[in-house]
Amino acid sequence: MQGLKISGFKAGYPKRQVIANLNVERLPRGEITVLLGPNGCGKSTLLRSLAGLNRAQGELWLNGEELTALPFARRASRVVYLPQSLPAGVHLHVLESIIVAQRASGGRSSAASEAEVMTLLDRLGIAHLALSYLDQLSGGQKQLVGLAQSLIRHPELLLLDEPLSALDLNYQFHVMDLVRRETRSRNIVTVVVVHDINIALRHADHVLMLRHGELIADGRPEEVITPESLARVYGVTGRIECCSQGVPQVLIDGLVASPAF
Repeated sequence: MQGLKISGFKAGYPKRQVIANLNVERLPRGEITVLLGPNGCGKSTLLRSLAGLNRAQGELWLNGEELTALPFARRASRVVYLPQSLPAGVHLHVLESIIVAQRASGGRSSAASEAEVMTLLDRLGIAHLALSYLDQLSGGQKQLVGLAQSLIRHPELLLLDEPLSALDLNYQFHVMDLVRRETRSRNIVTVVVVHDINIALRHADHVLMLRHGELIADGRPEEVITPESLARVYGVTGRIECCSQGVPQVLIDGLVASPAF
């Protein structure tokens, strides 16, 4: 099977289970899957567990191979996880940091690899930062560098935890458009955590909606994001209406009488 299949998956921490018996038949290659749900529902825990960074049980099949049976180094060569923020205090040039990430995935330093890095930085709109130090960048610039570090490793499964949180509106659209194009051209599985439901409606191909660590809905954005699911998962009354250009968007009218939290 091509894509990611999740079977009987449980994840969390030594004294607390967060994800309970998650089953997803397939997250397709070449498509963006967005994880939605309120704070504390398990989105970040699920992403870290898919990357092998949290305690987990169950099966993860990526393009026909069971990930949890692989040594961590081999799994890490196929699965790349980008956290919400890069480690602080790293005094490297942007270009150097991405070349280091490239080498970590088996690439070698060469004029060709450096050209690949510069091409990627140009697509991200941050080629002018190539010789800037990481510890001198803004939060949004660091997130863009983190995305470059992830893409240069050519993953089969790309996991992005709130990659838009420090970005302005211009870069939010730019980054999601870039992630969509890279996902298509590389034919990879991409899973993204976002809080803005309208971003999911505009940019996602597939949506998983979580509540209290359980999967509430799984499917296309227009199938998953409904007034009923908004009430059940977020405790709000809302509508999905199309703007003048035909793009659906969520409008919140208020809170449900008895919050579903």
